[in-house]
Amino acid sequence: MNSTVETDRSKVTNMAIVRVTEASTIDGRRKGACLFCQEYFMDLYLLAELKTISLKVTTVCMQKPPPDFRTNFEATHPPILIDNGLAILENEKIERHIMKSVPGGYNLFVQDKEVATLIENLYSKLKLMLVKKDENKNNSLLVHLKKINDHLAARGTRFLTGDTMCCFDCELMPRLQHIRVAGKYFVDFDIPKHLTALWRYMYHMYQLDAFTQSCPADQDIINHYKLQQAKGDIKMLKMKKHEELETPTFTTSIPVDLNEQ
Repeated sequence: MNSTVETDRSKVTNMAIVRVTEASTIDGRRKGACLFCQEYFMDLYLLAELKTISLKVTTVCMQKPPPDFRTNFEATHPPILIDNGLAILENEKIERHIMKSVPGGYNLFVQDKEVATLIENLYSKLKLMLVKKDENKNNSLLVHLKKINDHLAARGTRFLTGDTMCCFDCELMPRLQHIRVAGKYFVDFDIPKHLTALWRYMYHMYQLDAFTQSCPADQDIINHYKLQQAKGDIKMLKMKKHEELETPTFTTSIPVDLNEQ
């Protein structure tokens, strides 16, 4: 997949090309379910909307990478950021480059220790829940989600640190989507409806092109964890035909009436 965020080039001060993701493990073309790929895609999409950069996004199928990718990057997995010919290959370096070298990037990287601590380790609780599949792991994730809900309710803002998106939102929302989709599929886990501040937050995120344009299909999120669980089991790794042909779906509905809250 190639996609471009259109910008007025007379106002563009920099060019960033991102090979965003290990493409879908189902069709090898659309966006896959790499969390870091979506996180940095969202960061850069927001900057492209502000016309500080021109952004092109390309997916790469790592099972059959194109020759030029193998030549330039060998076995490096996405995300990869290419800024005016300079390739940045590691997650921490990509983040640092966006913050320090991409016009407008510094404003995305808000310093907020409370929020940084709040969202830390959320994803590890999802993975534990999927592996252990016991009530204690579910409870641990629920406690963490409630803390995020309470933070949002106390601040009364659209996003984690205010009414403007920042890097923490680009980190949190892809993880919430994985929790919602994979949690439901594998262990019938639902984000509780009474966490209305969290649902309101997700509603605001679902309205943003930065999220919807970067979000993988439900099927790709599910298959991402199927492949993790099936490592070493060749029979389980074989894709079912109906999965290859299934029309991609994207869960973005809100199960509560926020107008009543």
